Amino acid sequence: MERDIYEFITYLREVKDASQNTIQAYQNDLKKLHLYLEKQNITTVTKISETSLNSYVLSLEKEGYSPASVSRNISSMKAFFLYLIKQGKINKDPSERLKPPKITRKATETIDVNDMDRLLQQPDRNTAKGIRDRAMLELLYATGIKVTELISLKLSDINLRMKYITCEGKKERNIPFGRPAKEALEEYMAIREKDFNKLDNDYLFLNVSGDRLSRQGFWKIIKGYAEAAGMEGINPNRIRQTFAKHLIENGADLESVRELMGHNDIMTTQQYLSRSHKNSREVYLKTHPRV
Repeated sequence: MERDIYEFITYLREVKDASQNTIQAYQNDLKKLHLYLEKQNITTVTKISETSLNSYVLSLEKEGYSPASVSRNISSMKAFFLYLIKQGKINKDPSERLKPPKITRKATETIDVNDMDRLLQQPDRNTAKGIRDRAMLELLYATGIKVTELISLKLSDINLRMKYITCEGKKERNIPFGRPAKEALEEYMAIREKDFNKLDNDYLFLNVSGDRLSRQGFWKIIKGYAEAAGMEGINPNRIRQTFAKHLIENGADLESVRELMGHNDIMTTQQYLSRSHKNSREVYLKTHPRV
């Protein structure tokens, strides 16, 4: 089974071009499954039954895994067994009748406009680092992109004249941004070559060594400014959700927000009600507080 998991992970990476976060999640989930089944003397995929998988799910629940974690583990199993069927290694999916537990979703905690503005004012524009950080924060709030997308942006992904960025992925999307983000980016670009680009790097946002900024580095930056602003619980995902909520509060429809955020399923933006289907750029320009 260990070999089958390895081949599945390789397939995700090389064929499906899955993100590193997705690959890591599948790998962790299937490793746990493998260790459990091994203790039950089940060492090959052909011996895995619906009963053994049900027992595994019950063991996760007894160990205190949240409904969301259990649901993710079931999704990992289903993807794995579907792959095995396609490869002809098993004839029947033992996870076919597994049902994920019901998940009670909490209301998204967002940041009000005044607090968001206070956070954006924290970077010191008299320093190169402050200029860079302000550009990152403004762009994050202006576009609602994920941290991974932000730190993966390259110079060719940004169009300052037309005020939009291009995010690559399974589905490429162009996301507009407003005047404050444009001004912050222009200020950063004016110093980027001199103060940051020591290694001739094409990534938009760089650390002081000239390397691509890391996820951990960006999280620390946000945490520092949140503490300086006297705000708690601020993280990149909360800013992303705030982006969506502020658009909706100002009249954007759910479908437009879904497109801007890159959600595959409109249910992901479940707390909002769709009202109309306008052009996402037009909606953005009318509804984002910092255009």
